[in-house]
Amino acid sequence: MLTSSARQQLNELGFLAFPALLSPAQVSKFNQRIEELFALEGDGAGSEFKTEPGARRIANAVDKGEIFEQVIETPEVLEAMEAVLGPDFKLSSLNIRSANPRNGCAQPLHVDSGALPDALGYSVCNSVWMLDDFTERNGALRVVPGSHRSGRLPEPGAKVEGEILVTGKAGTVVVMNAHLWHGGSENFTDAQRRAMHVYYTRGDKPQQQYQKRLVRSEVQARLSPLGRKLLALDDLRNDELSVTGSGASGFMK
Repeated sequence: MLTSSARQQLNELGFLAFPALLSPAQVSKFNQRIEELFALEGDGAGSEFKTEPGARRIANAVDKGEIFEQVIETPEVLEAMEAVLGPDFKLSSLNIRSANPRNGCAQPLHVDSGALPDALGYSVCNSVWMLDDFTERNGALRVVPGSHRSGRLPEPGAKVEGEILVTGKAGTVVVMNAHLWHGGSENFTDAQRRAMHVYYTRGDKPQQQYQKRLVRSEVQARLSPLGRKLLALDDLRNDELSVTGSGASGFMK
């Protein structure tokens, strides 16, 4: 499904937008379930992974509703993931991040899991699902195009030339090579800015959240064969990785 020009943009700039991949009705269903989870989890929301000043979080969302189980199998996104990671990849985590109204802070520029490309190439790739409009004032994604090819991490606090904001309508999905320097911007508005982060990693790397332990047995039992493969539930290599390493190092949106 990816055109040659889309592949070229993903390779050269490090990100690619799929406008209107979710319908308004689908966006509404996601936001309804997300707000239910925030109400249910209260102050503990996101604690399976991390909490963050200036933002609400939900972690391990693949265990928290069939709507999330289904989204990890989105064909357009999986094709883009394969273009970055190759055919051997798995879900690393599925988290929600909602930038609070007038939060007074932006995320620092970072790469996900603090990862740099290695001898096998790229190892992390994220997808940002806009569940509200992303505007220049409400905490939109900021990126430095092409920085995934630098082989370096951004210097903390350094001013970086070439940074841009990635804006779009709710329902847009942005696939991003997660070695790209990126971060959330400050929300200057009076409304939440919600997004879902469906994050994948190469098969030889540990998951950020070890799905076999975190996802309940009844959820695992109803997953499709593709869902089980993406969660690496039957991959013995993944069990070994969960013991020897953790994918949770570094900043992650």
